[in-house]
Amino acid sequence: MAFHFKRAARENVSLLIGLAGGTGSGKTYTAMRLASGISAGKPFAVIDTEAGRAKHYGDQFAFDHGDLKPPFRPDAYADAIKAADEAGYPVIVVDSVSHVWAGDGGCLDWQDDELDRMAGDDWKKREACRMAAWIKPKMSHKSMVQKLLQVRAHLILCFRAEPKIEMVRGKDGKMEVIAKQSLTGLDGWIPVCEKNLPFELTISFLLMAQNPGIPHPIKLQEQHRALFPLNKLINEESGKRLAAWASGATKPAAADSTQPPEAASPESERRPSAAVTYITPNEAIALETWATSLGAVRKFKRDFQVEMFSHITVARHDEAKKWLAAAQDIVKGAV
Repeated sequence: MAFHFKRAARENVSLLIGLAGGTGSGKTYTAMRLASGISAGKPFAVIDTEAGRAKHYGDQFAFDHGDLKPPFRPDAYADAIKAADEAGYPVIVVDSVSHVWAGDGGCLDWQDDELDRMAGDDWKKREACRMAAWIKPKMSHKSMVQKLLQVRAHLILCFRAEPKIEMVRGKDGKMEVIAKQSLTGLDGWIPVCEKNLPFELTISFLLMAQNPGIPHPIKLQEQHRALFPLNKLINEESGKRLAAWASGATKPAAADSTQPPEAASPESERRPSAAVTYITPNEAIALETWATSLGAVRKFKRDFQVEMFSHITVARHDEAKKWLAAAQDIVKGAV
């Protein structure tokens, strides 16, 4: 079959945008604003994995809503995105893609299920099978990513982010705990996803709770830097500029970085409900460190039905510590 070339021109480029952030970082609200700008006011699609929370913004933005429910397998995401693309939506927001990795039935759960199938409760065999148990989940996730790259609509993917720590040896030779260093993170906050996914996208940002909606680049190439001043909120105008670039505009208008900062995202997006009190970040880190040392992170999150350790309430803190203590006794007994 003959293979032909023609002069390249930037036109009708499909955008893949990633927005990651922890609770209160403004990622959902920012995604809605960006989608509204890209779509020029036309209704866009929202694929919601968080029990309808996206509908909280139904009075502010014009979008059609679809619930994606567990198990959060990669194929389920790919099918939902394909349906939205075939329906002709100009923009598709997925909130959140973190569930395909760490949610109920996501890749981490799938690997755990494969490990159970291969090795059961035989701890030595489980260790030997740990890498092989990743084959099916990772192949399915890779297939999903390849399908995302073929979507004609503009895609905005929201990711949760979690604070991570690591142990390093200090100059005095003693071990110390520091915020985990990562190409995708900032101050230890790292997107909950497969580690390479943010770099597969056109653009990806990390948002922080202390400055909701302000972009911290994970991937931001030279041709897009003028469109996203790092001292200004991502908003509808950001979307319009990006859409103009994607359509082939020779020189889309750069953002005016001299204007005063815009008001941050709504209060409801910046902080959890006052009716629920969560443990402190240090307490969450302590629980995660303990669970990690026991190899029990997945089981802990499943039993307590949380996506992040910071979602443990004060009322369940003692219960969480007792659960980990019991798991520690089981591990000691198996040695």
